[in-house]
Amino acid sequence: MGRAGAERALLALIKNLPKEEFDISLYVLINRGELFDEVPDHVHILNKKPDNRSVLSFGGRLAIIHTVLRCFFRHASGFRLIGYFLKNLKIQLCAHRLLPDKLLWRTIANGSVKLQDTYDLAVAYLEGASTYYIAERIQAKKKAAFVHIDYQKAGYNKTVDLDAYQKIDRVFAVSKEARESFLRVYPEYNKKTFLFRNLHDTNRIASLAKKPLPDNSAFVKSSACYKLLTVGRLNYQKAYDIAIDALAILRKRNIDADWFVLGEGSLQKELTRQIAKKGLSDHFFLLGSTNNPYPYYRAATIYVHATRFEGKSIAIEEAQLLSKAIVASDCTGNREQIQSGTNGILVTLTPEAVANGIETLLANPSLIQKYEQAGRQTMLTHPKDMDAFLELLE
Repeated sequence: MGRAGAERALLALIKNLPKEEFDISLYVLINRGELFDEVPDHVHILNKKPDNRSVLSFGGRLAIIHTVLRCFFRHASGFRLIGYFLKNLKIQLCAHRLLPDKLLWRTIANGSVKLQDTYDLAVAYLEGASTYYIAERIQAKKKAAFVHIDYQKAGYNKTVDLDAYQKIDRVFAVSKEARESFLRVYPEYNKKTFLFRNLHDTNRIASLAKKPLPDNSAFVKSSACYKLLTVGRLNYQKAYDIAIDALAILRKRNIDADWFVLGEGSLQKELTRQIAKKGLSDHFFLLGSTNNPYPYYRAATIYVHATRFEGKSIAIEEAQLLSKAIVASDCTGNREQIQSGTNGILVTLTPEAVANGIETLLANPSLIQKYEQAGRQTMLTHPKDMDAFLELLE
C-alpha cells in the first residue's frame, strides 16, 4: 500500500462503491505502506496490525525480505517451488533478463494466509502475487484481475504465471495498449479481457492541490525560471538516468531549469551519484515521497514523464486534471494518454529528444497554455468500465 499509482486507483475504486451496497474487505500481501491511512473506515482490513510506514525505505525492503522468507518456510511451500524457480530462472538467463521479483511473487502467493470466507467477488488489483493468490487460494463465486502494465515488457509470461488467469472470470486492463500486450501473451482470453480505466478522486485532488508547499522544500527555495516535475518511483522503468542527462543538455543551452522528482526507490543512491557526476546537485532534486504531491503539480512549469514503458500512468492523468502541459516519452501507455501536438508532446526516449521536447514547450508560452487547456478537457471518466466490473456481481 505504498504511494503509487495503482494503489491510489484502488482507493478511488473502493470509494466509488457505495458502502450501503457493498461489504468490502482488503487483504494486502505485503503488509506495509502509507496508503493504509487513506483506506475508508467502512473497509475491513484483514491484515493484523497494518504497517503504514514506507515500503520503499530501507526498513520497507527488510519488511519485504521478511515477508518472502516467512512465506517460503510456511508449510514448506517454498521448497515445493524449487522446480518452478529453476525452470523460470533458466528462461530468464537465456533471455538475458534476470527478474527475481517475478519468481518471488509465486512464493508470496503460496505462502500467505489462506482466508476462510467465501466472497461474491474476489479482485486481484495487481499482477503477480495478487493474481496468483486470488486465482488459487481464495474461494469466491466470481474472480477478477487487473493489469496495470505492459505485460510483456514487465517480464510476465505463461511459465511464470502457471496460467493463473484460467481461473479468473474477467481481466481488466487499464488501457488499450495494456490490454493488447496482455492478449499477446494470452490471446485465448480475448473475450474475457475488458478495459477499466483508472478512477480518480477529483474533488480530493483539487482540494489538496490548493495546500501550500513546505517552506523548507527545495522546490520553494529554487530560483530557477522553469521548474520541471516528475512523479514516480525511482526504478529502471521510470528512466531517470535519461532525465538527468536531458537536464544537463538543457543547462548547457543556458536554459535556467531545475528538475524535481517525487518518489522513493532502490535507485536513489545510483541516481544521486549520476546527478553529482553531471554537476547537477543544485538543479536536479530527488525530493522523496509525500502524502500530497498535488501542490507540486500546480506550481510546476510543465510535467515531464519520460519513462521506458507504462500501462497507463496515474501521474499523467493527475497532471491533466491539474492543467499541466506535458512532455512524455513515446511508449506503451503514454501514447494512449498524450496525442502529440494536441494535448502534449511525445518524444523518443533519448536525452537529446527529451531535452528538445522540453525546450520546445518552454520557448512557447502559448503552446503551454494550449496543452494546459487540452488537459482540462481530457475525458477521464468511463462509466461503462464500471458496468463491466459490476456485471460480475449480477
